[in-house]
Amino acid sequence: MKSLALSQLPIFTLFLVMCASLPLYGQNSMTWKIGTDKFKITPQSPIWMAGYGHRDQPAQGKFSELWIKVVAFEDQQGNSAVLVTSDLLGFPRKMSEKIRRDIHQKHALTKSQVILNSSHTHSGPVLEAALYDIYPLDKEQQQRISEYSGQLEQNIVESVGRALANREPSRVYAGNGTARFQVNRRNNKESEIHLLTELKGPIDHAVPVIKITDLQDNIKAVVFGYACHPTVLSQYSWSADYPGYAQEALEANHPGAMALFFQGAAGDQNPLPRRTLPLARQYGSALAAAVERVLEEDMRSLEPELSYAYEEIDLALNPPMSRESLETMIVEENGYMKRWAERMLEEQKGGQERDSSYPFPIQIWKLGAQVLFSMGGESTIGYANRLKAKYGPEVFVMAYSNDVMGYIPTETILKEGGYEGYSSQMVYGLHNTWKAGLEAQILSTFDTLARQLSITENP
Repeated sequence: MKSLALSQLPIFTLFLVMCASLPLYGQNSMTWKIGTDKFKITPQSPIWMAGYGHRDQPAQGKFSELWIKVVAFEDQQGNSAVLVTSDLLGFPRKMSEKIRRDIHQKHALTKSQVILNSSHTHSGPVLEAALYDIYPLDKEQQQRISEYSGQLEQNIVESVGRALANREPSRVYAGNGTARFQVNRRNNKESEIHLLTELKGPIDHAVPVIKITDLQDNIKAVVFGYACHPTVLSQYSWSADYPGYAQEALEANHPGAMALFFQGAAGDQNPLPRRTLPLARQYGSALAAAVERVLEEDMRSLEPELSYAYEEIDLALNPPMSRESLETMIVEENGYMKRWAERMLEEQKGGQERDSSYPFPIQIWKLGAQVLFSMGGESTIGYANRLKAKYGPEVFVMAYSNDVMGYIPTETILKEGGYEGYSSQMVYGLHNTWKAGLEAQILSTFDTLARQLSITENP
């Protein structure tokens, strides 16, 4: 058969030939590449539970499984980033540093490219070097916690590797929903919540949502957040609390998809009322419904452009308490406050020096046009509200990331004191409260990183 030159082919046939020579749609460089992975972290041996000082024994059962979930992003230029979500109270600095160091060594990702976020469930395991004064741990329990923590570190790094290896062409979308079971706990008494007809204090009811699909628009993953303590449950059974039930509902509604929850600036926000399993399920269902509404509506398509910035700033601490003050606390206090004062006094007598500041992690990701602010600690809701006032209500704000070293009060809360502004520092083992000026320092650093990424203020 005589071959024809391209110029001799019919126009439609020529069009088909040209199309066949183009890359397949799934190989288009103008798409994201996204990979996911997850693994269970529910302890198999009875170890102590994190979050409440009243517990006097290890876990005795299980309401739901606990998970680590990972989503790996890659843009069209090959820039990568990894988000790790977890059913944990919080990553302590020692563990976070080791995980991120190992990720850097094995996968060449810097701190700016990795976020380790914790849901802050109060029904997860105690981790090594985290809130030890709260729990009356014996040597056997400390050993179990140490072994569990070491294995967890290794498994997270391996899971990140699997997520990176699983990356495939994808589309990414963003949107914001609303859920209203979050209550400012500093301004509304829990014991009176059933009587109140008006709630007081700052809140942020936003439900940020990221939808990840394949190139046929099938949902692969849903990343969503909310700013509210997972403290509905306080029993002795493992549970991811309301965020876990929300993720279960979303994964049931979208078979084959992974749902990942990240915690917002929930330091002064509680789910009220609380304390029962049906309430945890109710709040989980309500949050999942808020996410589903966003998924069903038009969402902003995010261009495959990824940028990131990270900085650790030295947040100043007030000088250690005097020996006299500590001795008075030992006499007058009990429980974790007494144990904290005893440890502080013993270390002071031993000549141990105290750091005058603490390295606080601040981070920004930009996924296409979607901005995600991330910070460590139990940041209070005022930080989210200030960032949204400056950069727009559609930005996402994430706390409990990379290091949960204590509460991060606004300047107002620091002056008012109370749990979030004063005594919580002892819970976390810090030698005193933060010095005034931390709010301006944190927000100023966010401004600096935002300028590096060409993020503009809200007009």
